[in-house]
Formats: sequence, structure tokens, C-alpha cells
Amino acid sequence: MREVSEHRSEIDDLLGQLSRNWRVERIARVERTILRMALYELKFRDDIPARVAINEAIELAKRFGSADASAFVNGLLDSALTTLGIRK
Repeated sequence: MREVSEHRSEIDDLLGQLSRNWRVERIARVERTILRMALYELKFRDDIPARVAINEAIELAKRFGSADASAFVNGLLDSALTTLGIRK
């Protein structure tokens, strides 16, 4: 997505805040890409409900990520809701 690339620095800053124990570069490429797309949708797309963005990210992580990817993605995105002030 071009929009994700345009906001990558801001998205990565947020991702770095959320993943306190992991540097962004250390997150597996698949999970990092999924998280970037979901964080873009949460932060910049008011037309996509937060739960939809999170559920889609979890499903992508289950399909394409490592065994623990869906739990990792879910945890980070749940934290993002609080950080961004989005109601659950």
C-alpha cells in the first residue's frame, strides 16, 4: 500500500513504542508488514472499524506468520487501541 509507505516513519515510531522489548528491525518481516498495515488502518482510516483491522491482521498472521504471530500481532494491536485512544 502506497499510503503505508508514505506514513512509514510515523507508523514505525508507534510500532517501536508498542513493542518495548523488541526493536522494529527485530520483528519478523511478515509480522512487521502486517502490523504496519493494521496500524495504518487504525491511525489513518476512520472508515475501517478497529475490530475489522485487528481481526484481518490476526488472520493474516495466522496464515502467513510464525506459530506465535497471531498472538503477538493481537497483543500489539490491542495496546495500540489504548495508545491511540480508540475505544474497544
